[in-house]
Amino acid sequence: MDNNPLGLRQVNTTRYVTPLREGGSMPAIVEADDDFLYVLKFRSAGQGTKALIAELIGGEIARVLGFKVPELVFVHLADGFGRMEGDEEIQDLLKGSVGLNLGLHYLSGSITFDPVATNIDPLLASQIVWLDALLMNMDRTVRNTNLLWWHHELWLIDHGAALYWQHSWNNTEGTQPFPMIKNHVLISKATALREVDAAFSQVITPAVIAEIVTSIPVDWLDDRGFEDPEDQRKVYRQFLESRISQSSSFVKEAEDARISLI
Repeated sequence: MDNNPLGLRQVNTTRYVTPLREGGSMPAIVEADDDFLYVLKFRSAGQGTKALIAELIGGEIARVLGFKVPELVFVHLADGFGRMEGDEEIQDLLKGSVGLNLGLHYLSGSITFDPVATNIDPLLASQIVWLDALLMNMDRTVRNTNLLWWHHELWLIDHGAALYWQHSWNNTEGTQPFPMIKNHVLISKATALREVDAAFSQVITPAVIAEIVTSIPVDWLDDRGFEDPEDQRKVYRQFLESRISQSSSFVKEAEDARISLI
């Protein structure tokens, strides 16, 4: 394992438990050598290592801001793991994901957040909307909230669809609009965005961003458009720093989206 200033743990898979077929990238529940269960995100699935990078950045920024987020761990998948798996699609996924993947601690017994059945405090709603506007996370909608209730607390999961600009490297300066914020499951309740912005924009400092981005494993930074991994890291740092420095823009965009629903 290379530079890891966040101190994320590394575990090894010991047992493939079950696929989670409702996910587009088909993650799975696996058991690791620390005897815990994890939701494993595979490096060869869907959007590849970029989805793992978005998961790492999004989850750890959320944690810094005080949200409940399952522990993220680096999960090593050994060559030959799952060779007895009968499903050919799953076997191909396992074969292509040998090496370092990303796991989220499995929240056993958690239930999916229902925006109709559960009333969310406007401040908390505003905090979550602010986070997703920063990350340009398109995947926190009524259809797929990526919010769980566990032990009477709200937990944020699955940030793999954030930072979607990285798949084409368009507008990496962080100033672009994010019109999909209008689809956010909590946008109608986000009435304290300016208050949240004043607090949160001071927390996500360049030092915090650097620590998180530096913890991205070097072999996930595999985009051939860059001369070396450090050039790719630099783009993530610049994007996040720029977006934070101009947070009033995405806050206004979210406020306008909320008002348009009234």
